[in-house]
Amino acid sequence: MGQQGDEFIRVGSPSEIEVLLDQMIQPGGASLLLDKPGSAPMPVVVMEQTPPASMLIDITAVREIVGELKRGIGFRLLGQVHGKMIRTPALKALQVEVLQGRVQCQCDYPHYLEELQRREAYRARLRLGMEVGAILRASEGVSDATVQGDLKDLSQQGCQLELPSSAAALLAEAALVEVELCFPNGSRFMVQAAPRHQVADSDRQTLRVGFQFHACSAEQERKLWFFVREIERESSRYSDESDVGRLPSMLFQSQSSGASPAVGRRNLLTYPTPMARRLARVAGYLDAQLLELQQGDDVDPVQLSRHADMLLQLAEEDIEALLFATRCLSQEPVLVRHGLGVAVHMLALAGTSSVPRDVRKAVAASAMIHDLGKGLLPSGLLAAGSFGPDEHTQLKQHVDLLMQRMERCQWLSEKVLHAVVVSANERLDGSGYPKRLMSEGLSELARMSAVVDVVDAMRRNRADRPAWRIDTVYRHLLKSPEQFDPRWVKRYVQRFGLRPIGSLVRFSGGALGWIQRLDQQGKPFQVQLADEAVPPAETMGEVLRGDVESRLGEMVEEVPVST
Repeated sequence: MGQQGDEFIRVGSPSEIEVLLDQMIQPGGASLLLDKPGSAPMPVVVMEQTPPASMLIDITAVREIVGELKRGIGFRLLGQVHGKMIRTPALKALQVEVLQGRVQCQCDYPHYLEELQRREAYRARLRLGMEVGAILRASEGVSDATVQGDLKDLSQQGCQLELPSSAAALLAEAALVEVELCFPNGSRFMVQAAPRHQVADSDRQTLRVGFQFHACSAEQERKLWFFVREIERESSRYSDESDVGRLPSMLFQSQSSGASPAVGRRNLLTYPTPMARRLARVAGYLDAQLLELQQGDDVDPVQLSRHADMLLQLAEEDIEALLFATRCLSQEPVLVRHGLGVAVHMLALAGTSSVPRDVRKAVAASAMIHDLGKGLLPSGLLAAGSFGPDEHTQLKQHVDLLMQRMERCQWLSEKVLHAVVVSANERLDGSGYPKRLMSEGLSELARMSAVVDVVDAMRRNRADRPAWRIDTVYRHLLKSPEQFDPRWVKRYVQRFGLRPIGSLVRFSGGALGWIQRLDQQGKPFQVQLADEAVPPAETMGEVLRGDVESRLGEMVEEVPVST
């Protein structure tokens, strides 16, 4: 322990350990403390680290401790990094020898480090898969409105919340607000806070808002420190593979199914179909994973596996409902919508009869995340109205940027990952990227991925062009056999038809309707009427089933809508 009010927090991530130890490899960067009463820190030099096996320390300045080290007495290494004290757990010498007059000790490699945290300064960040809802209320009688959001980090002095853009009105009129944190186990905590800074994300339709707590009582401060420590404890289970056996925090144990509904920013979003509401859970994961990538983290293997299973289950239950649901996520970032659109259409095109489930799961997982690397590109690049050579060069980097974050996903088939994430951008004539592979170097899955990826992308608005109609997309692909495998283009057309599920169609009688299901002949079997050409919403019109064309007339044209 440090001074009263301070606490050591365990750092278990191998990459973080390596970075912190690197900071100690300099003269004066480390001290050695023998594990015995009355000992004092002694100057040593950390020479090199060989994770996860050993470290090499120069103990020439304190050669009097050689005998004790050889007898097996333990010791800790201490250091200062960025103004914080770092210490190792108890280590043992593996070998002590004299080389060219210098005394060197090879010792254990620490499997974790401890970092002294000042209560006032330490901020605990929630990792992917950790969900704490927040309810925001005006506390000065200005408005009786409430807003739901998500807790992103917490300290003794304040917190950061992610809120819907609509929260701007409440924040503009209230100097103080009430923040109520709602943990998965039902624990709740209310505190007054003042909004200090906010950052808008127009693509995600959110606000990131920092709050400073106001007039906390001693009891509130005690509870806050408990919450901060429990968040850090739970976070270590997600980030440190060597700590997977650590018991979970009770704060993050979900209540029984009969409990009150979850609190959070997404809890109040509405969707036009039950399947769209379920798919939105997978979209929420992808959105959170994108933010984690932007903050420097890797793709989380457990969460990716869990949500690929979820998507596969939805596809197996009702693939037509799921295809339509991919057109109902207009509130999500475009990279999330595109990833899910490609994943679901690849599952539908691959079918279930002859493809093993583990392969379909790997395809779903790879397709879901295949474009998230674009979120790591320079800000504003994807919104550019035109692309020159420099912009194209930057854009092509998204594949490598994502692949660098995939190292922890050992369960995911490398062949499938490369076919879907990397080779989907290649073309048969070698004009693609990142490796300019030609037809002989492209697998069947890579050829299929390229077709599905391009169809979904062309049906969505882009900064430099509006969404294309499906017949225009088909003509483009069929006229480009040197780039796209004609067999897979024809299979796509045969599977989804000229008026695919998720198309907004104008009928000869004048009505507009969303195609939700097709019959065996590719004719509309279920259509939901719409008043205007906007993405599907909860307040759409009547649903017609059966012989739709006898009531509405023949399908005349598709009306392109970017969804």
